[in-house]
Amino acid sequence: MRVVTWNVNSLKARMPRVLELLAQHAPDVVCLQETKANRDAFPELELRDAGYAAVHESGGRWAGVAILARDGTELTDPAYTLPGDPVPEEARWCEATANGIRFASVYVPNGRTLDSPEYPRKLAFLVAMIARATELRDAPEPLIVCGDMNIAPADEDVYD
Repeated sequence: MRVVTWNVNSLKARMPRVLELLAQHAPDVVCLQETKANRDAFPELELRDAGYAAVHESGGRWAGVAILARDGTELTDPAYTLPGDPVPEEARWCEATANGIRFASVYVPNGRTLDSPEYPRKLAFLVAMIARATELRDAPEPLIVCGDMNIAPADEDVYD
């Protein structure tokens, strides 16, 4: 199984590149983050025309996540929010099963700095994510968590 994960930083802006990726590499499953698409503006028809179904949690301007599956790979049992997410309307988690594997696409909040009010929110999100991943890990099907974790443990992990 070929799996791709990509923080597209706006699905609308990157759609030509996404379609190129799908056509050239034909991944079975694609997990996208930071789609920045409103629910009603998510390009389901374009993706369907390219041979992919989608499960997505769309939050509009800043976040949004999706899981795409190539024709012949059904996405089942979708879940659209992370239990315990302190700001679920930001749409930072979705999951579905494809070919007997549970996939989660995640876009962890940026904590900015240690003294930022965003930092405790990021930690709360990570606690919720660990709880859900532990629950899924103990399920009978394999688990793949893909995404933008927004974690930089060393100085060389940060550009600026």
